Amino acid sequence: MKPKEPTAIICLSPYHGGMEMDAIRTARLLKDITDITVILKQGSPSEHHYRNALEQEGFTVSTISFRTAFSLSIIFQVRKLIRNQRTRNVIFFGASELRSLFFAFLGLNINLVVRHGTTKTRPKKDPFHRLIYSRVNWHVAICQHIAKNVRKIIPFGEHTRLKIIYSSLRKPVPDHDPLLRKDNEPVEILHVGRLTGGKGQIDAIRVCGILEERGIPFRLQLVGEIDVSFRSELEDVLSKISYKDRIECTGHVQDPAILFQNAHIFLFPSKGEGLSNAFMEALANGLVCIAYENTSFPELRDLGFTCHLAEDQNLAALENCLIEALTDINNIETRRSNMILAKKLFDPSRESKEYLDLMQ
Repeated sequence: MKPKEPTAIICLSPYHGGMEMDAIRTARLLKDITDITVILKQGSPSEHHYRNALEQEGFTVSTISFRTAFSLSIIFQVRKLIRNQRTRNVIFFGASELRSLFFAFLGLNINLVVRHGTTKTRPKKDPFHRLIYSRVNWHVAICQHIAKNVRKIIPFGEHTRLKIIYSSLRKPVPDHDPLLRKDNEPVEILHVGRLTGGKGQIDAIRVCGILEERGIPFRLQLVGEIDVSFRSELEDVLSKISYKDRIECTGHVQDPAILFQNAHIFLFPSKGEGLSNAFMEALANGLVCIAYENTSFPELRDLGFTCHLAEDQNLAALENCLIEALTDINNIETRRSNMILAKKLFDPSRESKEYLDLMQ
């Protein structure tokens, strides 16, 4: 296979969540196809977590210092990097910085791929955004739900195309069976995601009250970095429940694989996901998975996965799902079937081939 032209993976986010991890995973996915430069925001969690490892793996890692998304620093620094590396393909993870990238790429022969992983709410079809997005060659959506959202919100240039590419798993599907629950053991419940509004941690905490009422032992582990603005809300909720000691906030975990292996249920009542990496990993590890029936979760069910979906934002329905899920904990065949399907649908070689088709 002839190597593709040099590629830049650009993610200038100041956060550390699913999108940022996907940017790094995509760089690693494509490293045998093309020479890759990873461009990150200077001082960001992504630089802190990944720079040394990426450089040891042979990637070129560059950082950009800037204060606002529309920035001369981004324009001039990215343009210099692209020209020095003779970059042909750019895969951009983000949204707001695209305004700066438009000007950074003026006059350059760039094949621009914008990857979309979250639901957008504000239409961007005004004249300025039509100009900015006219430069995009490919929009990549990670699921059908996001593809519909992109078509609704984002303007398309004359030669812009849209492709759906399901993300692959960050870790291989385990060879061992999922964890079963022994009599009188606590139900091990897991939530993985940045602790912030809308990700579902508050509803997950509240819905566990039904287990407390029924005398069912449990532990709920919340894994992820906490936003400073969310801390007071979380602490307020925890201070008002009688089962606070059964809730554990773990913080960021570099490799959460062992956490999936030691849980029975993945409780993820998010209000607005794209296609959650953590939810995919939970299915791949054979956890009994619970979510609201919104965004991409019905799509996963339509693909053949067995999961429990509650009416959106309905806590009573979520309680019912949690009780129903208890009966599936020792249903080994159903849990194995999710693992087998995840291995097939979320295969890295399939994802890399689909990106290969977009690159020049």
